[in-house]
Amino acid sequence: MRKLIFGINLTIDGCCDHTKMNGSVEIHEYFTSLMRGVDLLVYGRKTYELMVPFWPDVAKNNSGDTKSMNEFAHTFNAIDKVVFSRSLPDAEEKNTRIVRTDLQDEILKLKQAPGGIISTGGVALPSQLMELGLIDEYYIVVHPVVAGEGRRLFDGAILPQCVQLKLAASNTLTSGCVALHYLKE
Repeated sequence: MRKLIFGINLTIDGCCDHTKMNGSVEIHEYFTSLMRGVDLLVYGRKTYELMVPFWPDVAKNNSGDTKSMNEFAHTFNAIDKVVFSRSLPDAEEKNTRIVRTDLQDEILKLKQAPGGIISTGGVALPSQLMELGLIDEYYIVVHPVVAGEGRRLFDGAILPQCVQLKLAASNTLTSGCVALHYLKE
């Protein structure tokens, strides 16, 4: 069965608003390395619209501020995507499919289909996936920033039971960020 992984950047106080953190070469390299093992991205509409057309445009024009941004853009652009949305009329990319059916049923079908790792990002959709017990691994990069405000990870998530995780790896980056990898027990 395919694994579903979740990756996100957070501030120390749990804020997941990307505008509150500084991107760095290391962060792009970290997530590019993670994405190289992924063959399907699963997003909700909001995350998809944050990522597309930004990253495909960077890939098309090699317009990133750094080589690592361009590498991330090319890696992201090459991966097939599934977007869960009832309001998005169509996808901007040819390798993207809009899904309007039941989230749990579709994710279970995707996990049982042949292929490699499935990755998700954002907040709302991963919260629902966590509530359903469908996320297998968590990749969380904690930035040395206290945002003081902004959307918090898993705010409003209603769990049927506590989700126990096991630390599989941790890595302190030179920027002071800490990359954590957890497995669902």
